[in-house]
Order: sequence, then C-alpha cells, then structure tokens
Amino acid sequence: MRPMRPERPVSPSRRTVLAATATAGAATVATGTATAAEASNASTRPPATAQPPTPELRALLREIDPARIEATVRRLVSFGTRHTLSTQDDPVRGIGAARDWILGEMRAYAATSGGRMTAELQSYVQEPAPRIPTATRITNIVATLRGSVTPERVYVVSGHYDSRVTDVMDATSDSPGADDDASGVAVAMELARVMARRRPAATIVFAAVAGEEQGLYGAAHMAARFKAAGTDVQGMFTNDIVGASRADDGTKDPYTIRLFAEGVPTSETPEQAATRRSVGGENDSPSRQLARFVRDTADNPATGMRVRVVYRRDRYRRGGDHIPFLEQGYAAARFTEPAEDFAHQHQDVRVEDGKQYGDLPEFCDFPFTARVARVNAAALWTLAQAPGAPRSARILTAALTNSTELVWERGAEPDLAGYEVVWRETTASEWTHVIPVGDVTSHEVDLSKDNVFFGVRAVNRRGLKSPVTFPSPQP
Repeated sequence: MRPMRPERPVSPSRRTVLAATATAGAATVATGTATAAEASNASTRPPATAQPPTPELRALLREIDPARIEATVRRLVSFGTRHTLSTQDDPVRGIGAARDWILGEMRAYAATSGGRMTAELQSYVQEPAPRIPTATRITNIVATLRGSVTPERVYVVSGHYDSRVTDVMDATSDSPGADDDASGVAVAMELARVMARRRPAATIVFAAVAGEEQGLYGAAHMAARFKAAGTDVQGMFTNDIVGASRADDGTKDPYTIRLFAEGVPTSETPEQAATRRSVGGENDSPSRQLARFVRDTADNPATGMRVRVVYRRDRYRRGGDHIPFLEQGYAAARFTEPAEDFAHQHQDVRVEDGKQYGDLPEFCDFPFTARVARVNAAALWTLAQAPGAPRSARILTAALTNSTELVWERGAEPDLAGYEVVWRETTASEWTHVIPVGDVTSHEVDLSKDNVFFGVRAVNRRGLKSPVTFPSPQP
C-alpha cells in the first residue's frame, strides 16, 4: 500500500474561523472559570511561530561559560571606577584602562575567527553638554563578525562599560558597576568569544559603549554612524543590568529576563501615525516583532529561561542604549533582570545601618547572567542564520472584500525557500496561526483584514524563519 502524501496546507476558511470564534464565545459564557484557566494555559504555551533550537545552536549555547562571565565582571570592577569623566591614560584605573583591556580581549577573540572578525575603537570628542562639563573623548569598543552570505544585513548586541555612584558627576570615587553594567558587557564579550569561530550568514556586531550614564552618548554616536553609512541594522539588543536575580525584598527569580520593547515607534512620522491610527498596529512595531522573535527562539529549555516581554520602551524614569537606535528608526529592545535591588546600583559603596550599599560583584548571580547570554545568543544566532524580515509587505485595500490579499518583495538570500503568512485576533498578543504559502510574493487569505492582524515571514531551506513583518495598507 502506497503511503499517503501529506495534504498541502491551505488557508483557513472565513466560515470555519467565524464558527470557531462563535463556539469559543459560547464556551466562555457557559464555562466561566474553566475558560479562564484555558486562557491562562494558552498564555504559557509557546507561540505558533516558535522555532525549536537547532543542533548547531544547542552546541553554541553549551559553550557559554558562567566562570568566564564572572571573570570579566570582576576584571572590569578591578579598574576602580569606569566613570566616563574618569582618567583615560592611567594603565590600571579609570575608564581608559577598562577600554584598553576590553579592546585587547576582543582582539584576542578576533584572532580565532580566520579573519572574519575585527575589533576597533570608535571614538569621538563630545563637546560640553548635559552631564559633560568639558570636552570629553567617548570611546566605544566594536567587534564586527562579518556575515558569509548576506554581510550587509547587521545585528547589534551591546552593554555599557562606564559606571557611576550616587552623584552622577563623581568621577573619582570607587564605582564598581558590577551589575550596571559590567554584566551587560560580559554578555556581549562572551557572545563575541563563542561566535568568533563560527560563520553567521549575516553580520553581528558586539559592542561595549561608554557615556551611557551621562546620557547615552556612546550608543547615540554608534547608531548615528550606522545611519549615516546606510547600514541595514535589522535588530539591536542592549543588555543593561542583567547581573542579579535577587530583588530588594530578598526574593529571587533566576529563570526570568525582562525584554522591554516599544509599541508606537520612537521614529514614527506624522504620516505613519495617521496610518496606524486608521488600521491599528500599536502592538506591531518592528521592535515588538523583534521581541516576539526572541520569545520564539529563546524562551525554551535550551536557554533555561523565560523571556518576559514588557510592552514599553523602558522602565519609569530610566533609559538605555537601545533608545538612540530607536531614534534612528532601527528595531531595538532592552534586556534587564526581572526585579532590581536599587541599593546595588547608582550608589556610593558604604555600609549604612548594617546594610551594604554599592554595585559590588558579590551581589551578582553569574549563572543567571550566563543564561541571559544564552537568550541573547539564541535570538542573535537565529537572526543571523535565518533570512531577513520581508520588505515592502502590504495589504491591498483598493477593493472592499471579505478576504485579504497580501504582497511583499522577494528577498535576495540564496537559500530562501519561501514565505509564511501569520495571523491572530486583534486582541491576542502573540501570533496564533501560521500558513505556509511557498516561494511566492503574494497570497490571498479567506479572512477579513478588518477582523484580524496579519504578518509575513521568510523561511530558508534549513527551516529557519525571519521575524514577522507587519504589512501596511496599499490603496
């Protein structure tokens, strides 16, 4: 007997979707709390768009070493202070000593890459400005691992190596900055070490930036340089305060990492705002799609972490190095530990009423930071190996119909296999349905564009999938 061939996936029928929606509504009325429990279970299930880690990715994640991350944090603390206004020419103390050490480590990693990685200083002189009283040289350390297939497509991961105490202008007191933000620098450096010996399809940039505590100066310079060069940065993550899992009340949550992702884009134009108000999409910015991609690829047993996406740009009264990238129109998001202990950040080192204050390494949880590094690695490596997000995705709106026609541009990746259309109810936070449509640049779905949200993502021959692109209306 011949084996049956699998049926070709087909688009959902408008009639079946409406029937299912009506049934779900009736069940809600009839069962009450049972349906609430089902909704709770649904919120903890992997999204329909989830991508299981490949054997290649699992091997990479196993190489991330908590002991190396701890050694990096303690070495950065050993420079006494890394304040942006501290000395730049002392070989053992100050931000200049930290800068030179980070550069040396990045160059050592680059030496193992077979010429694919370079490491360099990216400097400029910041003229007097808020929290910068005199002209000051601000220097980023940037290691670039060039992609082997589509090197023009770029992803960035960073931490900031400057530190501070209670007085943001105090450039001389000891300022360990273990959690804020030697931990984030350690993540970026560990990823550079592990990935240097590998061949990503797209380019990955590992950066340690300065001037964050004084006003995001180093990241702003880096983002502006990318923009001026026309660099196609398709995703950026900053790791800022990812070193501890204990909150100020003593509770611990060592298996959760927050990911802050904005909704309405910082760089949105008035025309884009008008379109958004008309058709929706407040929850579908490029940064939100990037955050969903992190959940898809990094919230699983391979990382040992839960990614808690927070629908805002950052915490109250705080900001991070992803913001300059958002201002330049790039998709970007911020990783931060699940609950902070404010006695151990932005504090003078002291003992007061028997309580130790200060951002010291003894308050860090290095296995936790290693798991954060694995979350970053899972997302970055999959981004770099998968196709880029589809461009020019549109919903055709010239004709008033109860179906939806989507169009997009075909990507240039040589291993591109095709595309998938995804959709969800407008009230759902994650994509719930996936429709394989093949190697085409248009597809019609028998569902009303007025009732649900749609997206498009690319697939390569290895089955790796891009972030989703949210389509714009095309009259």
